[in-house]
Amino acid sequence: MRPRRTPVLAGPVAALLAVLVVLAGCSSAPLARPEASDRTSPPELGACYPLTPEDVGSSSNDTDPVACGAAHTSQTFAVGTLPESTGAAYDDRAHGRWIYPRCEAAFEKFLGVDESLAMRIQLSWAWFRPSQEGWDKGARWYRCDLVGGSTEATAYRPLPQDAKGLFAAKPPEQWLTCASGPTVLEAEKLPCTEPHDWRAVTTIKLGQPDDEYPGERLVQVRTRDFCSDSVGAWMNYPVDYEYGYTWFKEAEWQAGNRRSVCWARTDR
Repeated sequence: MRPRRTPVLAGPVAALLAVLVVLAGCSSAPLARPEASDRTSPPELGACYPLTPEDVGSSSNDTDPVACGAAHTSQTFAVGTLPESTGAAYDDRAHGRWIYPRCEAAFEKFLGVDESLAMRIQLSWAWFRPSQEGWDKGARWYRCDLVGGSTEATAYRPLPQDAKGLFAAKPPEQWLTCASGPTVLEAEKLPCTEPHDWRAVTTIKLGQPDDEYPGERLVQVRTRDFCSDSVGAWMNYPVDYEYGYTWFKEAEWQAGNRRSVCWARTDR
């Protein structure tokens, strides 16, 4: 019997995942903290911090590190120097465009995830640079931090003492993404250890880094068709199943995202 596949449309997402990470670091009007760090020496690799989503909304950060054995929501996984080619201006958007693929690759390597799984976990990353004061003194360092929540999170969860290799073995359910609600678009995203109606099970790659944006309609159709088959295979081809999909628009494409997410309706 031909399976009956019911798509539950998720709709385009205007500000999710990769694009939010980029914008968090390259905003031309950062939410400056009153005493933002003016240090010129780079931060410590592996340092842990009790960051909040509000902290991630700033271009620089002066939160004091804590012992990684204590409660923390952030861990620095990459430190480096912004090249002169990204511009001399503190708020040049070229900094964010340059940093995105580098922090993203380091994020995936640090956790032990591939590009597909990286889009389906309850973890994300943010990057910071010196304050305006530090920049004016010649500092061009950057730091990339793992944070204990998705780009949609309103609060972060505590991280393990050392998150390096967290997904190297079996992916921990408490950090995988599921959702609760009648449709993916309306659903609340949550860890898969909590009761849920949907699970993010696969992604589709829609282009290479240098490809032009193919247009929203083509992205949606290709995502729908792929997710129909992919979710059916993940569910072992039942007669009747529902699936959802999340695709992204041109702003996310320009920020570097080339994938859409497929969701299976399931409570497991």
